[in-house]
Parts: sequence; C-alpha cells; structure tokens
Amino acid sequence: MKELTKRFIGDRAFYRRVLAITIPVMVQIGITNFVNLLDNVMVGQLGTEAMTGVSIANQLITIFNLAVFGLVSGAGIFGAQFFGKGDMENLRYSFRFKIIGSLLVCALGAAVFLLFPETLVSFYLKGEGSAEAIAETLAIGKQYLLLLLIGFPAFALSQSYCGTLRETGNTVTPMIASMAAVFINLFLNYVLIFGHFGAPALGTVGAAIATLVARYTEALIVVFYTHRSKACRAYAKGLLTSLMIPRRLLSSMLKKSLPLITNETLWALGVSLLAQSYSLHGYSVMSANSICQTIYTVFAIAFSALGTAVGIFVGQRLGASDEKGAIDSFYKLAAFCIFICIFVGGAMALTAPLYPMLYKTDAEVSTLATAFIRIVGFTIPLTGYAHICYYTVRAGGRTMLTFLFDSFYVLGFVVTLSYAMTWLGVPILAVFLITHISDLGKCIIGTLMIKSGIWMQNVTE
Repeated sequence: MKELTKRFIGDRAFYRRVLAITIPVMVQIGITNFVNLLDNVMVGQLGTEAMTGVSIANQLITIFNLAVFGLVSGAGIFGAQFFGKGDMENLRYSFRFKIIGSLLVCALGAAVFLLFPETLVSFYLKGEGSAEAIAETLAIGKQYLLLLLIGFPAFALSQSYCGTLRETGNTVTPMIASMAAVFINLFLNYVLIFGHFGAPALGTVGAAIATLVARYTEALIVVFYTHRSKACRAYAKGLLTSLMIPRRLLSSMLKKSLPLITNETLWALGVSLLAQSYSLHGYSVMSANSICQTIYTVFAIAFSALGTAVGIFVGQRLGASDEKGAIDSFYKLAAFCIFICIFVGGAMALTAPLYPMLYKTDAEVSTLATAFIRIVGFTIPLTGYAHICYYTVRAGGRTMLTFLFDSFYVLGFVVTLSYAMTWLGVPILAVFLITHISDLGKCIIGTLMIKSGIWMQNVTE
C-alpha cells in the first residue's frame, strides 16, 4: 500500500508546482471556453438550423486550426531550447519558420474551403431531416465558413507569436491578448447577432464578424508587443526583413513539425468524420452533438491544462536524463487527472438535463443532447487519462510515435467502428457510448507504451 501511495501521490511541493503551472492555463482556457459556450447559446437562440450550420463550419475550421497548431508546436521544441541556450539568432529562425509555415498552411486551407464549401458542409447533412431545414443549415454553414476565411491570416500570426512568447517564458501577454479577444467576441456577438445599441440584427453573419474582429485584435496585440518590447528585441529585430532560414535547421524543424502537423490535422479530421458518422442517424443527432460538444469543452478544462504540466515535468526530467523521474511524474499526474475527472464527469452527468434548456430547440434534440452529455460525463476519466498519455509521449520528442498513438488510433479504429455500427443499424445512443468507451483501448496502449520506455528521447543531446 505504501508503495502504491508513493508511486501515485506526490508531496505538497509537487502539487503546489502543478497548480502554479495549470491554474493560469485553466483560467485562460476557462474564460475562452465559457465565452464560446455563451456564443453557442446566442447562436442557438436563432434556431436549430443556425446552431447546426455554425457548428458544422466550426468543425471544418478546427481542422485548419490544429494543422497550424501542429506546425507551431514542432518548431516550438527548437524555440524553447534555443532560448534556454541564449541563441537568439536561431530562435529568430525558428520564429520565422512558424510565421512562413503557418501562412502557407493558411493559404492551403483557404484554397480548399473556397473551392469546395458546399460539398464540405453538406457532407454532415446526410441523415434524415426535412428538406427545408437541411437547405437552410447548408446555406448558413457555407456562408459562415466563407466569412471565417478572412480571419485565417490573423489566426496564423497570433499562434506563431503567442507560441514564441510562451517559449521565452512570457505567458502573460498571450493570456491578455486571448482574454481581450474573447470579451470583444462576446460583446460584438450580443450587439451584432440580435441588433442591440442601434446595430442591425445580422444573425449568424454578426457572429462571424464578431469572431473576425476578435481574431485580428488578438493578433495585433501580440504582434505590437513583440516588436515594441525590449524583452523581445534580441530575437524580434530583423524577423520580418528576410525569409532566410538555414537549410540544416529548416530540415530539422520540418522533421519534427511534419508528424505533428499530420497528427493534429488527421486527429481533427477523425473527430469531424466521427461527427459525420453520427449525423447519418438523423438531422437531430447532429444538433444534439453540437450542444454536447460545446458543454464538453467547458468541463474538459479539468484535464486540458494538465497537458501543459506534463510537458514541463516530463520534458525537464528527460532533458536532465532522468528517465525514472519522467515516469514517476507521469504516474502522479495521471492519478491526479483521474481523481479530478471523476468529480468533474460526475457533475457533468448529474447536471446534463439543464444545458439543452439554454437552447431554442425541439424536445427530440434536447433529449438526445442530455443523453450524450451524460455519456461524455461518465467517460471523461478515460478521456482525461488518454490525454495525459498523449502529452507524455509527445514530451518524449518522438513525434512519429505520437502520430501513431493519437490520430492513427482515432481514424483507424474509432471512426471505422462508428461507421460500421451505423451501417449495421446500431441505435445512435449505443454508437455514441461505444465510441466514447473505445478510449479505453487508447489508455491501455498508452500505459504499455510508457512503461516500455520507447517514447523517451532527450532531444537536447
């Protein structure tokens, strides 16, 4: 018993450090997700078609967002180490790589969405439903998607600049920029969706405009700070005057970034395909899943921020060649995560009937959404533990292994399983439950992988 306690429970200093790292991140994610919830509720007041159309567009945009995140994360491995060494020239190169790379991803994503907007949105509208509702949802989703393309460059720049600021130890400026953006988004949603303070009531178009203004506000804050602050001068000076990146460094960053870009993109694609497989059960299922996913993002704060702690605790141990300490950190953080998720998931399941009441939707959608939220609440401990396993493997620096563990599992197993059950006529609640329980397989694979040690790599050597 004493051995188990020692392995899974840390001392007070350990938890003080964990909370010091995670609480600021939780606050930032919490504010963002809560405002996103309010946004979703506001759009939901326009009706089921508006809510579903915007949700589909956001599903598609998420694929682009995570591709940019993967590129920035890959280059960030180098940026953090260059800053630690005091090598500002190479830090500038890694920063430049993020900007150029994310803007190229931005151009590629925009091209795809411009060429096939109707095809992409209608992909989620294959289930049963009235022709009028499906046509209206398609029109809203397509319009919202095309409007959000205007914000792609702002998102690419803000991710590049915020990532570099965090790598240099500045987490406050990105947090301020993010908080400013979400409150501007919330205020403009209230004004432009419903037409308050003399503004026209623009509905979902107003929601899109609010999002665009918020994204450019966030980008302007971090860009202005970086180029005006003395603290950033050493690596920001000359950043935008050239496109040059040394070939050897470019090759190394591509090798680390490409698996992460591929993983994040395919993972997002897997989640989108999973949502599409649910939608084959009927139009109401897509709407109910939209409500469920919005509520889930608020409760997922409980374990999302712990990924940051895993990266720091495990990464620092591996950098010091302390492999035993890295595994010890994993066990303690995993146990802490499961403990939190049991309480959070229970609260989510118990309060499930309350959330659909926030939306202007019919009884069938409300009943399905309640059931979905309960299922997600009961399975959150599995999701949280799988999340900790993912960040632990990623902290080891073997990005190809991360790809196989994460997106390959989702696409190759979970999505395939969902479509197979749908084809066999399994009821939607059973499909939803089984696909969420399938995280158990990922938990088992992650545990075996971490115990084997094959994920561990000291990238500083």
